[in-house]
Amino acid sequence: MPAEQHTVAPLIVPSLTASPGKPYRRWNLAVLAALPAAWLLPLAAVALDARWVLPPLVLLATASLLRGGRTLLDRLLLATILLVCLTTAAGLLFAVWPWGMNPVAVSGTALTALVLTALITGRRPTLPRPAWPDLLPVIGTTGLLWYLAQPLLRAGDLGGRLSILHRGEDYLRHLSLVDVIGRHGGYLFVDPAAVRDDLFSALVHYPQGWHLLVALLDSHRTPPGGGPAGAAAVEPFLWWNFATFGLLVLVLLWAAQRLPGPLHPLSRLVLTVVVGALVLGSQMPRMLVSGYPTETLGLTLTIVLAVLVARPVGAPREHFLLLGALLVGIGYSYYLFLPAAALLALGSLLARRREVRRLRGTTLVVGLATAVLAPVPILLGVFRANQTESLAATVGPDLTETWLALGGLGVFVVPALLVHAVRRGRADPAWRRWLFALLVSVVLTLAIGQASISVGGQAGYYFNKAGHLTTVLLIIGTAAVVRLLPVPPRGRPLRTAVAGLTAVTVAAATVWFAGVTGGQRSLLVVTPQSWAQRWVHQDLDRPGRATAVCEQVLQRYPAADGVTTLILDRRPYQSYLANICVSTLQGTTAQTEAGIYEMVFVEPGRTWQMLHRVPGEIRLVAVTDGARVRTNRILRAVPELAARVSMETMIIDDPPS
Repeated sequence: MPAEQHTVAPLIVPSLTASPGKPYRRWNLAVLAALPAAWLLPLAAVALDARWVLPPLVLLATASLLRGGRTLLDRLLLATILLVCLTTAAGLLFAVWPWGMNPVAVSGTALTALVLTALITGRRPTLPRPAWPDLLPVIGTTGLLWYLAQPLLRAGDLGGRLSILHRGEDYLRHLSLVDVIGRHGGYLFVDPAAVRDDLFSALVHYPQGWHLLVALLDSHRTPPGGGPAGAAAVEPFLWWNFATFGLLVLVLLWAAQRLPGPLHPLSRLVLTVVVGALVLGSQMPRMLVSGYPTETLGLTLTIVLAVLVARPVGAPREHFLLLGALLVGIGYSYYLFLPAAALLALGSLLARRREVRRLRGTTLVVGLATAVLAPVPILLGVFRANQTESLAATVGPDLTETWLALGGLGVFVVPALLVHAVRRGRADPAWRRWLFALLVSVVLTLAIGQASISVGGQAGYYFNKAGHLTTVLLIIGTAAVVRLLPVPPRGRPLRTAVAGLTAVTVAAATVWFAGVTGGQRSLLVVTPQSWAQRWVHQDLDRPGRATAVCEQVLQRYPAADGVTTLILDRRPYQSYLANICVSTLQGTTAQTEAGIYEMVFVEPGRTWQMLHRVPGEIRLVAVTDGARVRTNRILRAVPELAARVSMETMIIDDPPS
């Protein structure tokens, strides 16, 4: 395809062509003079307590040196994604150099790399001028996020925020990873022995790209050594998670507008409504409800890779760099999508094999770096942590929702894609490439389902996750349907009215189909409320029992060195949730691991296991009379336990219903 056209405005560096004989030399001198500034600026920002300006500065500098993307949103979004992916790779460096994630070291190194890039390539910092097509994805994202932010805005205290965390049990484990990575300054799998006493062992080899990004951004938001910890870390963690979902929404709206190429403004408006409604009416908001930030980031990066495969950027070197960086980012954030992403990237390279041969050096360097870096997390997960056993995890009735999404969207999207792909004389190769992306995603989904059946007897949790990728690709593929709609011609009032009526009908039908207004349940979910409605309308004024227990235990029983604090509640699962919450916020997940995981969910057997498996001094907090009675009975039967077990009783009534 032809290279993208750019309308750019000079940024930072003025024109250097006043002396025609020596412009390049003067440019090199200007770039070299910027090298000291690459370190002076971070030092000044830290001295002025303005570390927060460094990430936006690095983003703008990166965007100004890219050349892919026709609009300002294209450039900024591609720069954001590139920095996310490169940062996940840089986490290996952070873990071994002496500065960890120090803002001066990280930003100084990043700015130095950008200055050297400008010197080597001869590129001057430029950015495209803002254009109106940028507005609709930004406005659509803003509207969706304002609606979805309501629970966070209502959660005015710790109890409300813990209620959100307890909606998705995984949230607490993600929070503990962010905390420990922030304290250790890099990936934890690089030196597992160093975190043996700080983290639940099953998390050491979990993909940590998202957690590293959050910990790094937190280090730019707070004073040195003063990062949020314990209960204070809950609110920023929830907002970082929400920001990740916001990036996914923006990428979905951007991708749907980029895939079809030039569109009439009315078609862009309809497409924004269609994609936004399907996001709200599908399983996508489940990632907020259940606490799936790593999947959210992995989906976001895989979508960008698929869009770049379908409609590449005009600069071949940047295209290859972006593909390689995206594979690395996917590998470190959510490697379930890595096989599909690798197939898509390989297909793109085969399709552009002439450019690959012409740019052998670039292809070789990027390819080798990608081949070395991207598989590290998946190899560690499979061979060190035996994570393939997770394929046996089951998920319950919402597998039906995956089939509803694939069938309900596929019946409209696939025929429309085929119409565009085979259109004589006017076929756009982007549609054929998107069909290829869909095929790869469907194959991944079915392969994961078959693997789950082989391991656990039925398609389960990760089949559902793989189905999410196919779902978002179908949502973006609705651009093919919208592209078939008539557009208003100039000077034809009747045809303009027909086009407008058709557009309104399609938009309204999609809103009804997705159940956005609440008058009609979403046809993509199996419950009366969509996942978005469940998230937005969750009751934060009446916290669940585990939330109430966690909050009160945190207030009354702070962590004590050498003492493992464990909670005993009425039911085993209530004890389980409360213990995860307290140990996460007290930073004691390694000490409490033996008393929480891989245990029976029957009493008094669970209490018996807890007392025998946890070594050293134990502080038991019984929050019901029944828990106190059964524990005393065990201690009387096994007197040798009494020497290292102290019993605290704090009766907590159930929250009012």
